[in-house]
Amino acid sequence: MVRAFPSSHFSAGPQESENRKFSIFNFQFSILGNLNSAAFTLIEIMLVVGIMGIVLTMGVPMVYKIWHRAPMIQAVRDVVEVCSNARRMAIMQGREVDVIFHPREGRLEVGSSTTNAVPQPTPSSPSPAPSVNAPAPAGAGLSARLSERVMIELMDINKLPHEFRDDDVAHVRFFPNGTCDELTLILVSDQNERREITLEITTGLANVESDPRRFR
Repeated sequence: MVRAFPSSHFSAGPQESENRKFSIFNFQFSILGNLNSAAFTLIEIMLVVGIMGIVLTMGVPMVYKIWHRAPMIQAVRDVVEVCSNARRMAIMQGREVDVIFHPREGRLEVGSSTTNAVPQPTPSSPSPAPSVNAPAPAGAGLSARLSERVMIELMDINKLPHEFRDDDVAHVRFFPNGTCDELTLILVSDQNERREITLEITTGLANVESDPRRFR
């Protein structure tokens, strides 16, 4: 026996059709709302750009100071390195090694000792030509040139009453027993930065002082 069902069971009524349409509309609206919430608004982008601008503006003075301090840092590092290498060579090779400063030119290099024996000319033989120390290769830690923005303010060797800063050549000797001449070198930059480099006479080691109140 076949049971008959009312036609209302097979066809949706007007109210149910409206409900279906409303639910579909709500689903589409929710998708569009999620897409809009995932994107950035113009105000948010402008806010991020503004924060980045503030951070960059705060970092410019620090980068400027680091950039302008670089010549002084490099000059101190070069002087200490050349002196340290001269001391090492004197100890390892068992001979006197000099650091030759050229104060007017703002450069220095490791060279031969000025106390090496030189044959004395005889009346029958011409005078030998003066020996010239060949400059050490740059970048090997045996020579250096100061930046144009760094100058030698004071150069004192062995407490002698003489201003070596005005000389063309000045020698600082390192000996095989690890000792050296006493050196006081003060460098000044165009930013009015001062550094004092001293060599301890008993050890031949370099010391750097950045506080002008502690300069010797």
